[in-house]
Amino acid sequence: MKKSKPSGAAAPAPGPRIWDAAVRLLHWSLVAAVAAAWITRSRLGPLHENLGYAALAIAVARTAWGFTGGRYARFAQFVRGPRATWAYARAVGRGRAPRHLGHNPLGGWMVVALLACIGLLGFTGWLYTTDLFWGYGWLALLHEGLGWTLLGLAALHVAGVAWTSLEQRENLVRAMFTGRKAPPRGDDVA
Repeated sequence: MKKSKPSGAAAPAPGPRIWDAAVRLLHWSLVAAVAAAWITRSRLGPLHENLGYAALAIAVARTAWGFTGGRYARFAQFVRGPRATWAYARAVGRGRAPRHLGHNPLGGWMVVALLACIGLLGFTGWLYTTDLFWGYGWLALLHEGLGWTLLGLAALHVAGVAWTSLEQRENLVRAMFTGRKAPPRGDDVA
């Protein structure tokens, strides 16, 4: 038997929309393209190359959106200077990190690192297909090293999301699907 809500009980108000549809679509498309490119890394050829170019195109689009998109999509909103980033890192270490409605300073720099690594991967992958650089071992090793670096950054990103979700009792993965976060609290950083 299904219980009904008491009359007059209101559903909890949804939180604010933080990440717009473009940010969410680009994020999950990039996850899919990078994962597929990683899976096909041992079978170099058109499929791996096209997945790499797709990831590069998505990263370029996200970078452009970081300058032209809405408030929480913009790098200016979430990429902080060294002093603010170190202060936030120390607060994390003490278990007193403030909740940010958008990306926190460490998360902001992770976005930059991931996009830069994908950009370098795409560039080195493309270079390797040119007549001038085809067959150079150092370039293949650099591309492979960047792939492993991206894997490490992605693991740190997922760990940071999990830690922040637990620490702040907020499902950030769900927020990246819905765009909405929990309603603001008194000490949030907008």
